[in-house]
Amino acid sequence: MPPVVPPFLIGLIVAPLAKRLLKPLVRGVVKTSVGVVMEVKKAAHEAGENIHDLAAEVAADMVAAQVASGDGHRPAESEASSGEKSAPLSGDKVELGRVESEARAPKIRATAGVGPGKAH
Repeated sequence: MPPVVPPFLIGLIVAPLAKRLLKPLVRGVVKTSVGVVMEVKKAAHEAGENIHDLAAEVAADMVAAQVASGDGHRPAESEASSGEKSAPLSGDKVELGRVESEARAPKIRATAGVGPGKAH
């Protein structure tokens, strides 16, 4: 009958060999995985920026179309009595002869998603 070698002796001999062979293999797999994740994250970020840019362009086009068609906020003729123009109030802004109240005219921002921490 052949001599019986205890399994822990086999483990003591094989462990250093496995460490020398498997460590570079595992390191390569981890390095490749991290690289793939970084590329996917970069591609997703660029796609998000492109979507935000497209949304900003569409919003700007819609605002320009509204301004061109004259759908902007204009005071009714009945607001000014007998053709007199009222003086702007302290919270109002005057732009090209028009008086618009900041409370009634919402501000439209065409730079959606561009904050101080984002670079292009």
